[in-house]
Amino acid sequence: MAYRRDNRDNQVQEGPEMIEKVVYLNRVSKTVKGGRVMKFSALVVVGDGKGTVGYGLGKAAEVSEAILKGIANAKKNMVTISLAGTTIPHEVIGVYGAGRVLMKPAAVGTGVIAGGAVRAVMEAVGISNIRTKCLRSNNPQNVVKAAMQGLMSLRSPEQVAAIRGKSVEEIVG
Repeated sequence: MAYRRDNRDNQVQEGPEMIEKVVYLNRVSKTVKGGRVMKFSALVVVGDGKGTVGYGLGKAAEVSEAILKGIANAKKNMVTISLAGTTIPHEVIGVYGAGRVLMKPAAVGTGVIAGGAVRAVMEAVGISNIRTKCLRSNNPQNVVKAAMQGLMSLRSPEQVAAIRGKSVEEIVG
């Protein structure tokens, strides 16, 4: 009787625990001489829940492989977002292609008022109070990219004060 030693208990976790959300799965087919070849594409959002988020697109012959490729791609494209507590510092409209996402800060207790694709991004970032609306296109890929573009354009009062060479009180007050 052979025994196998398992080293899974000795694995070291790298960095903080990540929130991984599959936003959209798509089955695509290519017609070739022998028939149709089916493949899958997965749009994935990854975040730490503390202001860092990224998105990625993975394509493969199997769903699980596509999701793993999407997660790896998302981890490569992580960005840090300026937050104001549990919401965003100011109103912003993110634009990518035909997709537009309006994001407004909300008071504590409001929750995440957002559609599917934007909700996944907000939960991965760690924003728990926000109001959003998809304007024009609601294609998940363009909506996620528009939401990310809007979040990356956010500036905290400290950042604006540093750019203008003033104090935070002069800008806010």
